[in-house]
Amino acid sequence: MRIVYLLSSLGVGGAEKQALAVAERMARRGHTVALVVLMPWLHEEWPTAIPTLHLDVRKTPASVLRGFIRGRAFLREFRPDLVHSHSFHANIFARLLRMAGPPFVVLSTVHNVYEGGLWRMVAYRLTDRLSRRTVAVSEAAAERFTRLKAVPLHKCSVILNGIDLNDTDVDGLIPDCNRRAHMRAEMGISTENAEFVWLAVGRLAPAKDYPNLLRAFAAVRTHTPQTQLWVAGDARGGERTPLEALAKELQIDGAVHWLGLRRDMPALLDAADGFVLGSAWEGMPLAVGEAMAMAKPVVATDVGGVRELVGDAGVVVPAKDSQALAEAMLATMQESREELAARSRAARERVSRQFNMDATADMWLSLYESQLTAVPQSRSPSVP
Repeated sequence: MRIVYLLSSLGVGGAEKQALAVAERMARRGHTVALVVLMPWLHEEWPTAIPTLHLDVRKTPASVLRGFIRGRAFLREFRPDLVHSHSFHANIFARLLRMAGPPFVVLSTVHNVYEGGLWRMVAYRLTDRLSRRTVAVSEAAAERFTRLKAVPLHKCSVILNGIDLNDTDVDGLIPDCNRRAHMRAEMGISTENAEFVWLAVGRLAPAKDYPNLLRAFAAVRTHTPQTQLWVAGDARGGERTPLEALAKELQIDGAVHWLGLRRDMPALLDAADGFVLGSAWEGMPLAVGEAMAMAKPVVATDVGGVRELVGDAGVVVPAKDSQALAEAMLATMQESREELAARSRAARERVSRQFNMDATADMWLSLYESQLTAVPQSRSPSVP
């Protein structure tokens, strides 16, 4: 099978990492795979050995047209059987290329509950006939897109994100007590220091609702001063400045550590005592699954596919409710060592059993094969 994966960027984000994980497995299984990326090369991208073409599309009509012409020429030469696109801009671009390029099947993937407002939903609806199927990474995302009629129910599937327990991008998602001790020492926490460390991961963007998390953490610190919050995430433009100002206003700036973009997530997860997500909206956040794989207790807001991922192996609270988030964080911190260990084991076992990356790749391959021969099918079941 000849497959092109079309992405908006290869930036260090969860959707990009998931798409690459699937693409690399398809390449290892003997399929001919290429990546086409709309945006120019970024300083920080996920590394990959798969042949990659950047179309250098920028925010000008001339740039979009040049990128379209380059993309069409590449597809005519590569002659893919299938183009698998990811997120709004790449999904629409793939559909338009389908109109002007050689014949190929388009599969669109929705990675978030929210991919934009009314006009983006209209664009999805008007171009739907150019896509054989749209796949959401959570039941929550599928429900919203079909309810808004951006995707017809009979053309929508769900394949939940997979987690690679043997991820070799850094040191692997395997708990390591020596790595924990080293990272805590590097962060200035001695072995005698009993501070509880919460880790939050994600770009400093509105979707992640860091103001909600900071207010929750301020309430936690009122009850338990020996607590730190580490935030690992890239900031674009001036996104970090108002968050630092809010932390100072809440008098927690000394306990909040802004770590920026990090490549050593397993080490940070080892060093942390718990993982917290305060998002306003999500798709199926890989960071939560990776924290569970690293046997960390998780407290997260009930957005997107979080509940589907966490199940009963973590605590889920309403979004935009900093008091509920704080109470869940405090309750977790007050659990006994045995209770925390049991919940952590359950989290890792759940990821290993239900969100294995190889099983996710199997589901994608089955979908590819069915759609290449196919008459459109009714909605397929999700991973349980």
